[in-house]
Amino acid sequence: MITCKDILKLNLDGVELVAGESGLDRVVSWAYLCQTKPYADHMSRGNFALIVVDYVRFDMEEVIYTAHELYDLGISGLAISVMEDKEDLPSSLIEWANEVNLPLFYVRWEGASFVDIDQSIGKILLADEVKIKKTGDYLYNLLFGYDINQRYVEKISAQFNLDFSKPYRVGIIVVDRSYGVNLETDEHNYEYYSNCLNRDVENMECHPLFMKFLNKFVLLFEEKFDKSAEKEIDEVLKKLDELPRFKGNIRSTCILGPVCSNPADLSKSYQQAKNLISKKDYLPHSRNKKVISASVLGLHKFMFNSGNQAEILEYCTEKLRPLEDYDHANRTNLVETCWAYYLNGFSVSAAADDLFIHRNSMLYRLNKLEELLGFPLDDYTELLDVLNCIYVKRMLFV
Repeated sequence: MITCKDILKLNLDGVELVAGESGLDRVVSWAYLCQTKPYADHMSRGNFALIVVDYVRFDMEEVIYTAHELYDLGISGLAISVMEDKEDLPSSLIEWANEVNLPLFYVRWEGASFVDIDQSIGKILLADEVKIKKTGDYLYNLLFGYDINQRYVEKISAQFNLDFSKPYRVGIIVVDRSYGVNLETDEHNYEYYSNCLNRDVENMECHPLFMKFLNKFVLLFEEKFDKSAEKEIDEVLKKLDELPRFKGNIRSTCILGPVCSNPADLSKSYQQAKNLISKKDYLPHSRNKKVISASVLGLHKFMFNSGNQAEILEYCTEKLRPLEDYDHANRTNLVETCWAYYLNGFSVSAAADDLFIHRNSMLYRLNKLEELLGFPLDDYTELLDVLNCIYVKRMLFV
């Protein structure tokens, strides 16, 4: 996506950044020349606003008032030109722009014209759209193409630095939004959210391919052992959804399909993730997590995949293997400790009494459980999956 930083990089003659440097990552949707009121009827969130102090429609006092109004409407940046450079921008305006992190540009009267700025912004926006379309077309072909042969994969993948000797994963970002009275404003906010999401995804360290498809956002990224991509997606979505302009109105969740080592299987990964969209609000994942993956779904994925008892038993055995192996090797009762901890309402003292052990011994066992399971016991999403496995093995297979 294009940001105010890209406008600064144009190095247009006579255009100078005078304030709001910390806000240069604001997404620019288009350029908007302020001429006709009310501005809310013409301006979309993310517009880069242009104002000429001509002393007819705008004097400096009117510019300050307008700048505040435009900021409230969600502009990404502001450029001001003063006729014949008769006066400097007031310090109060510069201080305010720095305070709210709004990029503020001064355009010298004899420098670049607003036509130059508008055309330059338009060119880089259109070039970016071409780039996004090219990436989207390739990802679409990978997911839905009828003939994904090895030659095609090798030829095209090199353009996007993909290495299919490594495993990849498909993610679908589903955006939930509430609607107000003004549907046009809602659509502008959603479009701006999409642009911000695109920007944040482009800046991710895992460098995913990204496309918008049927009101969903699709990612393709390399699956790494440390799950760093999942963690990064989680952080990006949390940060975006907490922004004041979106909080309470727009929120998103990323659903991950199975890991694929063969590009021909990517469509299956997409379809399995898609099948969970309508069920995502009923799954037992933490409210604070923005990413739903196979590791979070646990046993529940079999409910949507015609699972049988053999598959479920295999899953439960693998999930409990660290505890059962440790218990077998050390003649301990960590599985029983985990179950007693649950039955006693996660009370350390009550579980210790139930197991006839000292409270300190109970704490030691809980620490060992966390060490072997690889997650803190207050992560109830993961803990619930372990408890489900204990319950299933006891009730169905023992």
